[in-house]
Amino acid sequence: MMLTFLHILLTGLLGVLRDRVCAFDVIRLVDGDHKCSGRVEVLRHNQWGTVCDHGWDLREADVVCLELGCGLAESALRGAAFGAGSGEIWLRHVQCSGQESSLARCAMVLHANPYCTHENDAGVKCSGTLLMPSLNLLSPHSVFCPGESVRFNCNVLLGHHLSDFHLYKEGSSAPLVTQRVDQSQASVELTLSDIETVHQGSYSCRYRVKGSSPSQLLSSPPSNSINITVVEVLTPQHWFNTSAEAPAGSVIKGHSFNITCSTPKQYPGGSFQLRLIRSNGTVRQSLPALTASVTFTFTNAQSSNEGYYYCLYRVQLGGRTFVSRESQPLPIAIRDPDPVLSPMVISWLVSGLTFVVAVTIIIVVAKVLCNKEKKPSELERETRTCVDNTYVALTFNKL
Repeated sequence: MMLTFLHILLTGLLGVLRDRVCAFDVIRLVDGDHKCSGRVEVLRHNQWGTVCDHGWDLREADVVCLELGCGLAESALRGAAFGAGSGEIWLRHVQCSGQESSLARCAMVLHANPYCTHENDAGVKCSGTLLMPSLNLLSPHSVFCPGESVRFNCNVLLGHHLSDFHLYKEGSSAPLVTQRVDQSQASVELTLSDIETVHQGSYSCRYRVKGSSPSQLLSSPPSNSINITVVEVLTPQHWFNTSAEAPAGSVIKGHSFNITCSTPKQYPGGSFQLRLIRSNGTVRQSLPALTASVTFTFTNAQSSNEGYYYCLYRVQLGGRTFVSRESQPLPIAIRDPDPVLSPMVISWLVSGLTFVVAVTIIIVVAKVLCNKEKKPSELERETRTCVDNTYVALTFNKL
């Protein structure tokens, strides 16, 4: 009895080992609603037969779907779900690890089993192609500063036969993040660290599964897209303008002046804030950044306008507030206007008056000298003749 039992056991084990190497030639799915679903049938000895559903689960179904190029298994069906087959029941107690490249490489029994009939024919329903994964944003917001990290979650409904997950930026063929997973892991966290402005854009994820050969990896279609914004608020520049006669760095009291704040990068809804630090406190005022620069105007400069001016840029995006660094201090002094007769004006007046007096004296002296010219003699007066309104003195020679 003992020898008979050992003989039967050894024969069975040899049959299992032999069947794992080459149990059948071809596999197909029949009577399904599409080519990637139906009753599993195998061709052995040129005759099609079915597979018993004893021990049939997603691991075996996955191997079948991948072998047929039908993606992953959505379900492993028992009880002749696609109708009872005919002919032989070639395979019983099929046991796959999920790593096999084909059903022929799984452990199985080929011997008759009186408890397995065509009412137990196994079937599968495959995805047809790999299912599209779903991408979610784990970070509480979608707007970030440079240097922060963005956390995504990529998951797929079927969590078996998986190899790894990848995070892609739209327009890039190479993944930015890759995360290997166990074959039963259905989701993974993908973290994009230390982001920069170049990372702004739309993101999607993919997963890969092991194909029908150990070296083959099948890539899923891309997931839904998630857009992130990277806000880089740069330190603004500022300068001021006033009347031309004001000394450098100063504004004449009572005159107008303006301060312009400008930024090279602008976002919708931003604003500029001008801060004045003076001896008795701080004054702030703000203007919307409708353009890349705004001008703060002061029409009547007073001592209260004297101090150090700073400019910053502020914007709210995605429920977050982003503020730039303050610009360098801009000192402005308020000067009293010059008196009406300033030393310079008085100097000009004195110089002008001196010139007028000197000219007057020269004219008077010239007239006096002209009056002292030698008067003509009696004979000359008598002999003067008016010619063309000009008196010409005629000279007579004595005989």
